[in-house]
Amino acid sequence: MSGAPVVAENATHPDGERLADAVRQISAVRSRGLRRSLLVSTGLLAAVVVVFGVSLSVGDMVMPIGKVVETLFGGGDAGSRFVVLELRLPRALLAILVGTGFGLSGAVFQTVLRNPLASPDLIGISAGASAVAVTAALLFQVSGLALSAGALTGSLVAGTAIYLLAWRQGVAGQRLVLVGIGVGMGLSSVVWYVMARSDVTDAQEAFRWLAGSLNGRSWSQVWPLLIALGLLVPLTVLAAHALRPLQLGDDAAAGLGAKVERGRLALLLCATALAGVATAAAGPVGFVAFVAAPIARRLVPGRGAALPQAALTGALLVLVADFAAQHALPSVQLPVGVVTSIIGAPYLLLLLARANRVGSGG
Repeated sequence: MSGAPVVAENATHPDGERLADAVRQISAVRSRGLRRSLLVSTGLLAAVVVVFGVSLSVGDMVMPIGKVVETLFGGGDAGSRFVVLELRLPRALLAILVGTGFGLSGAVFQTVLRNPLASPDLIGISAGASAVAVTAALLFQVSGLALSAGALTGSLVAGTAIYLLAWRQGVAGQRLVLVGIGVGMGLSSVVWYVMARSDVTDAQEAFRWLAGSLNGRSWSQVWPLLIALGLLVPLTVLAAHALRPLQLGDDAAAGLGAKVERGRLALLLCATALAGVATAAAGPVGFVAFVAAPIARRLVPGRGAALPQAALTGALLVLVADFAAQHALPSVQLPVGVVTSIIGAPYLLLLLARANRVGSGG
């Protein structure tokens, strides 16, 4: 009985009212952020579904979307089944999977290292996959799953080397980026050396792969990537619990009881593997990992790494880029990496120009 007046008094106390007001405001901000996050994710998913449907419908043989859906569910004639199920469907699915892998990988790298340049295609991870894949294919005639395994191994070895070279009682984002760029340049020189001493026809095929291409891809590339992402995405989600404290800085994260280096290493391993399996499937598709995360963070400001949105943005980017690569020029199918580079290169120049202005006091 004696507690009731105390509660009433505290509820009407000015400090109590201010505290309740602050709690309500924080709750309202969180609710708005969550609603926006769900809305953006739904919009991105819807856009992916629409472009996916258009990719299956448009081509040398244009099909109504109704016929495409009928074919996907087991109907249609033999011709439509071959075109949709054997030619277009694996390519479109691979575009989604590759974009998801690169988008998620780039978001993790940039968030953990707190550097917008920390993308696997800029810091040597994709170069490691390319060096091993090109060497194995051109010098030892390796192909198929063995070649994909080699590309994944190359990305992991390159990532490990970059991490160890950047280690100085911990890993700073800027140092790792600089080390990664240097390692990437060295690995790229290995690629061009191997291509220079190979047969011209084989070197041309390797060059098309290095541009990042979905041309001629089939179910044999889809299933390994689907299985790999089925393992790596849940592992990345589990490791992402360490992202929130890491975003506060190493000292603050350690003060909160987080195991800083263990959490950072787990996230970087997941991101490296994601980039490796995506590169193994389609080659080093440029700039997808670089631009997907910044776009996602602009769509959902204040939501930290925005990993789901970055994955969906990456999938949408590769789908749209591959559709443009197939149909932008008549009778010519460009590598998808050419189109993504057209998108990403201006953003990189803008980022460098902005950094230069800030560095010079501008």
